[in-house]
Amino acid sequence: MNKQKVKETLLGGFIKNNPTFVLVLGTCPTIAMTTSLFQAFAMGVATTFVLIFSNLFVSLLRNVIPDKVRIPCYIVIISTFVIIVQMVMRKYLPDLYGTMQAFIALIVVNCIILARAESFASCNKPLLSMLDGLSMGLGFTCALSLIGIVREFFAGGAFAGMAIPGFPAMSGVGASAFGFIVFGCMMALFNFVMQKINEKKERAKRAVLPLSTGEVEPMEAVK
Repeated sequence: MNKQKVKETLLGGFIKNNPTFVLVLGTCPTIAMTTSLFQAFAMGVATTFVLIFSNLFVSLLRNVIPDKVRIPCYIVIISTFVIIVQMVMRKYLPDLYGTMQAFIALIVVNCIILARAESFASCNKPLLSMLDGLSMGLGFTCALSLIGIVREFFAGGAFAGMAIPGFPAMSGVGASAFGFIVFGCMMALFNFVMQKINEKKERAKRAVLPLSTGEVEPMEAVK
C-alpha cells in the first residue's frame, strides 16, 4: 500500500476533505444534534461506525455489484449497519436513543456516507476504504463536538453537562438559527486558518525552489 496515499487518506477527513467544514455534507445532523457535546459526540461515533463498515463492504463487493443498481445496493449496505447501531443504542443507551432516534435513522441517507461509498470505496481496496471511513468519521465527530461545545456553553452555561459557575444561560441561543450562526462562523474560521497555513507552505516552497533547481543567488553569481 502506498504510504503517501495512506497518509493523505488518513488526514483527508480532518483537514482537506473535512465533511462538515470543507465539503459541507451532513448539515441536518450538524445543526440538529449539536445542542450539547454529548449528543454531538454520540452522533459522530454512530456515523463513524457506519462509515467504516459500509466502506468496507462496498469495497469488497465493488466488482460484484451491477453498475445500474449500485446506489440501491449501497443504501441496503448502509441501512444494515444503521440498524445495528439502533439495536445497540436501544439496548444500552435507551435515554440517548430516545432523543436521537429520528436522526439515527436518517444516517441511512447521510450525504457523507453515500458520497464516500460512491467516490472512494467503490474505487479502492478494503483496508484503504476503511481508513477513509475512519478519517471522515473522526473529522465529522470533531466538527460536531466543537459546534456542540460552543452551543452548549452559550445556551446552557455548561460544558459536557456540567454547569459552569457564574455563567448564565442565554435565552434563544439553543434554537436552530443560532446553530447555523455557530456553524457558519466555525466554518469560516476553519477555512481562514487552512488558507493561511497553505499560503505559508507555498512561501516556504518558493524559498526552497531556487536551491533545489540548482540556481544561484544573485550575489553568488556576481562573485
